[in-house]
Amino acid sequence: MPVMEFLERNARLYPDEVALVELNPEEKDTRRTTWKEYELIRPTGFTAYRREITWSVFDEKANRFANLLISRGIQKGDKVAILMYNCLEWLPIYFGVLKSGAIAVPFNFRYDAEEILYCAELAEVDMIVFGPEFIGRIEINAERLSRGRLLIYVGDSCPSFAESYRELVADCSSHAPGVEITDEDYGAIYFSSGTTGFPKAILHKHQSLTQAAEMEQKHHETGREDTFLCIPPLYHTGAKFHWMGSLVAGSRSVLLKGAKPEVILSAVSQEHCTIVWLLVPWAQDILDALDRGDLKLEDYELSQWRLMHIGAQPVPPSLIRRWKEYFPHHDYDTNYGLSESTGPGCVHLGMENIHKVGAIGIPGYRWSCKIVDEDGVEVKQGEVGELCVQGPGMMTCYYRDEKATNEVLRDGWLFTGDMAMQDEDGFYFLVDRKKDVIVSGGENIYPVQIEDFLRRCQKVKDAAVIGLPDRRLGEKTAAIIEIKDGMECTKEEIEEFCRELPRYKRPKEIIFSEIPRNSTGKIEKPKLRKMYGADNLVAKENMA
Repeated sequence: MPVMEFLERNARLYPDEVALVELNPEEKDTRRTTWKEYELIRPTGFTAYRREITWSVFDEKANRFANLLISRGIQKGDKVAILMYNCLEWLPIYFGVLKSGAIAVPFNFRYDAEEILYCAELAEVDMIVFGPEFIGRIEINAERLSRGRLLIYVGDSCPSFAESYRELVADCSSHAPGVEITDEDYGAIYFSSGTTGFPKAILHKHQSLTQAAEMEQKHHETGREDTFLCIPPLYHTGAKFHWMGSLVAGSRSVLLKGAKPEVILSAVSQEHCTIVWLLVPWAQDILDALDRGDLKLEDYELSQWRLMHIGAQPVPPSLIRRWKEYFPHHDYDTNYGLSESTGPGCVHLGMENIHKVGAIGIPGYRWSCKIVDEDGVEVKQGEVGELCVQGPGMMTCYYRDEKATNEVLRDGWLFTGDMAMQDEDGFYFLVDRKKDVIVSGGENIYPVQIEDFLRRCQKVKDAAVIGLPDRRLGEKTAAIIEIKDGMECTKEEIEEFCRELPRYKRPKEIIFSEIPRNSTGKIEKPKLRKMYGADNLVAKENMA
């Protein structure tokens, strides 16, 4: 059944229970709103702007927006882009799009003006809903964006080239529009991360959205008493579909703006959060702050926090071992997925399998997996090959890109582009991106393995390994290393630490610098390759 039915069910069964809370520690103004708001006092003395809505209000707002879309000529199958930071309006707008029969098209809030225009044209969107932070980026191409499209602004002081969301929805009915929608109708377009060029538009049916929601609830046993803390951006499949476990359970969630360690722990403490999804850098920052004594666990109420899970990138086993030292009672899970598989969970570790930390896990709920060689033939257990997945959350296609679709959808399987291996117990281990494998002197070198090793060093906060051109070897490994705050480290120390590695895996270049990551925590390898090309290496071999 379409996911909107879960929202309607919750509005019937739990109308007065809180569905969503928005916390913004950086908000300075007092915004006018009809929703409940007040200040949240944190142990550190900071305050946070806070709003909340119940399930009945959530559903009513989704209905109003759906009826607005229909009144403005949006029809079933039309496309509505959402370009907003996380806020209480985000999810009601998203569900309003779905209820109208239109296709929701979330935009990455890091897109510049040209990328916004590119994605709007690629996905053939009929409307763009945007927040105040994006006025400038929309205005640059407002004339081109408004050709055949409606521009709807969510916020105060509506710009002249758009229409006001608040004024428009005020007169719309709060009753469901009654558009018939099935699992086979198209529901959403998500964009690839764009780390290899301009993003591709990924088309999903409603079946994919429901599968992701039900799978999340099942994997993490989300119940009515749970409270989920959502920090990553809702435009991303990971954040949204992890949240949808709460939708299926009919339980409360908190949208937090900000990822500083004290902000996260304060939100968990004050809002009594039980499930928290973190990215690797955020978990690392929390541990570093605890190590330094900047945070003290006794200052917070954390006894109710039962699950910490991580996705969106490989997870260093050393990080989880450190985490369990501070939080021994926590369940842990990691989730693997991609936007083409409706986000995280097509492979997951499972809360009961913490003894297999380092693995991405086993096939997720209703998913199948296999590993194949270059010819598409399944490899033997223990051998490295490309991970392929199959399940009800697979994309339909790359919208308007038949060639790219045929490259990854073959014989009913989604070829992920990730290199993996399966151990004797059936657990899958991610080795690296297919395109990131370094071939040096005829040897295949997998950067993730070296990165995990480097992060075991007590002075290393983060590490990224890339291949750089080499006249003799073809490629050589370069390790970009970010040192923990307040520490010093030399190239010689890293070289000595790496003596435990086989000689061919030892980095040939060591560069001390910050590691760029995108908004979902993935290392931006193309940016690193551009920054540290062959012409730049000599200047970058300095101590931190």
